[in-house]
Amino acid sequence: MSKIVTLGEIMLRLSPEGNYRFVQTDSFRIIPGGGEANVAVSLANYGHETFFVSKLPTHEIGQIAVNALRRYGVNTEHIARGGDRVGLYYAETGASMRPSKVIYDRANSAIAEAEPGDFDFDAVMEGADWFHWSGITPALSDKAAELTRLACEAAKRHHVTVSVDLNFRKKLWTSEKAISVMRPLMQYVDVCIGNEEDAQLCLGFKPDADVEGGKTDAEGYYGIFKGMMQEFGFKYVVSTLRESFSATNNGWKALIYDGKTFYQSKHYDINPIIDRVGGGDSFSGGLIHGMLTYKDQAKALEFAVAASALKHTIPGDFNLVSAEEVMSLAEGNANGRVQR
Repeated sequence: MSKIVTLGEIMLRLSPEGNYRFVQTDSFRIIPGGGEANVAVSLANYGHETFFVSKLPTHEIGQIAVNALRRYGVNTEHIARGGDRVGLYYAETGASMRPSKVIYDRANSAIAEAEPGDFDFDAVMEGADWFHWSGITPALSDKAAELTRLACEAAKRHHVTVSVDLNFRKKLWTSEKAISVMRPLMQYVDVCIGNEEDAQLCLGFKPDADVEGGKTDAEGYYGIFKGMMQEFGFKYVVSTLRESFSATNNGWKALIYDGKTFYQSKHYDINPIIDRVGGGDSFSGGLIHGMLTYKDQAKALEFAVAASALKHTIPGDFNLVSAEEVMSLAEGNANGRVQR
């Protein structure tokens, strides 16, 4: 299998049990997770050699995050140790018409304060096949944005395929700041992943689609896909298309373009959603596995969409499914019968 590197922040998610609200609970579950860490876990589950690059404190709370990655087979040798704190976020799970809610407590986390000298990116990228990052990482701080650039440059020196999940987070930065940082980084990217909001707020491209109204016809994305590819030279542009009918009922599909052909995946009705957190990361992990394994954009996309649909049924940030389970769903086995 392939060697895959991801760079980012792993945090500790603090959540009330079930659908309790923050103000109701007197205890929180600790759930490790974070964009690129979630991708690494997915790919480790598919059998790849995955490396997660970050920085975490040397104390026991930092070790919780390291141990969570090791538990699922992610290599942690390139995680620098030091800094004062692990990023936290609080997540309240919504239901029906009440949306889920996230409150961040991640300022000045170890990775946000990391320095270039904490990492040898040439050593990290040696022998790698794929490098993945997301827009969350450069949003953490100017230092983290510089680390992202240095990692991308090293990946290109070692002829590593680079993917990005644009992943705009309005609680971390403004669209103006995101565009000023993200657009220059696109020169290193081969595969660009994002939804309609990400493309607009990170890169300034707006699709002709009313996602809130449930109108997600692929035709609305053709123009921006072509424009993004022409401007940045991507090899692939990929978008998830989520129809949010309620907090526990979503429609889910995706679209991919290779510069010649557009392909739209099958549609999944995900109802009820058990945990939506990590849904986009599970898509990215599935897409990377699909593109490395099948060399066919249609089959790769179907794998990614099926993987993400399954993640919505699993509590926590990590997508704990095998490639065989994903392929079974992608091939039409969605009846949920007990496997004996």
